[in-house]
Amino acid sequence: MTSCADGYRVELIDVVPLHVKRAARLAGVTAWQGDARELPLPDESVDAVLLLGPLYHLAERADRVRTLAEVVRVVRPSGLVAAATISRYLAVHDTIYLRSYLLEEQRKMADSAAVDGVILSSNSGFTAYCHDPDEVPVEFADASLPEAARYGLEGPFSLYGDINDWLDDPDRRALMRDAQRRLESVPS
Repeated sequence: MTSCADGYRVELIDVVPLHVKRAARLAGVTAWQGDARELPLPDESVDAVLLLGPLYHLAERADRVRTLAEVVRVVRPSGLVAAATISRYLAVHDTIYLRSYLLEEQRKMADSAAVDGVILSSNSGFTAYCHDPDEVPVEFADASLPEAARYGLEGPFSLYGDINDWLDDPDRRALMRDAQRRLESVPS
């Protein structure tokens, strides 16, 4: 295992070989191919787990809960679990922002995802599961992670395109940051 400059050992497990290959080039990272539903790690062996992909690439609820249960198994009792999920309404927002909502096939895909959470993109081969905000804490609780806190990372500002003028101006940046902090724990 490799150590980072901060003294942490970082291990990446990914189902995609290219991701593993690229991550293995990073200093301080040990990477191997694997499946989040069956982590090749001993019980209570890690301080923190970041799930940045599995929960929105597993369309079946049982697979998502199984992944979370694996995380519970490998993380130490005082450890941290951070997981990314995607909102059920992302496809509608993104296709409107990208102006592809005008295309019937894209509109049907986005509207369907808003109802059942499944995105099946025929032109890219991309499949994803998008959570209803109320599903996330239930899935976590079912995997013995009962006190999950939710935070929005992108929020509505991602819909505005180029916001560099706001980010470059300290006063505007402070206004945006304060607005985002007020909204970050609002599930909807």
